[in-house]
Amino acid sequence: MAFFEPDFLQFFIELAPNNHKDWFDSNRKRYEQVVKKPFANFIQHMIGRMAELDPAFKDLEPKDCIFRINRDIRFSKDKSPYKLMYSAVIAPGGKKSRAINGVYLEFGPEHVRVYGGVYEVNKEEIHQIRQGILENRAKFKSIYSADPFKSVYGSILGEKNKMLPKEFKPFAAEEPLLYNKQWYFYTQFDPITVLDEKLDDIILDSFLAGREVEEFLFNCIKSTN
Repeated sequence: MAFFEPDFLQFFIELAPNNHKDWFDSNRKRYEQVVKKPFANFIQHMIGRMAELDPAFKDLEPKDCIFRINRDIRFSKDKSPYKLMYSAVIAPGGKKSRAINGVYLEFGPEHVRVYGGVYEVNKEEIHQIRQGILENRAKFKSIYSADPFKSVYGSILGEKNKMLPKEFKPFAAEEPLLYNKQWYFYTQFDPITVLDEKLDDIILDSFLAGREVEEFLFNCIKSTN
């Protein structure tokens, strides 16, 4: 079954040059019908499929996962009020998750993306992840170097520190990801993928491809709390 109509993408294409409240208000019913409602239904469907693999997902609801279309413009020079894509994070804890440990999705007319990993962590958690990598360097390298992770995601990304605490420095040449202060990854598909009848399988396969790396990173944090 197809989860979305072509107007899902067309809505955002038209929003781009009309990114203001008047246009949005006049198209609000269309937004609710072709974007908001089908996206919520799709997220509910994916929660069910992921809960079959791991009961940690079973109590999630779409409202726990889906981000608002409104942009936070308080500290931005760009005062456009609306995002040009729709997004959600399906993870235990939903939008409140410290690490994804699931999937973050972006659907829009520029791309379909599936993200995983660790993006927003505090200083203590960065140290914990580095310590976990240090103590399990061979295992960590083996899981991010193996298929299907490498074929789907390529590599682990993220901002890096120029300097490292002294306990990590001797091992950084062997494992450069110790310099990271974020450890995330993503795979990208053509926007038309939104209309694919097997969209749920595509998302689930992407989740499974990154799952072992995610669990490694998440357990570095969890095991110390």
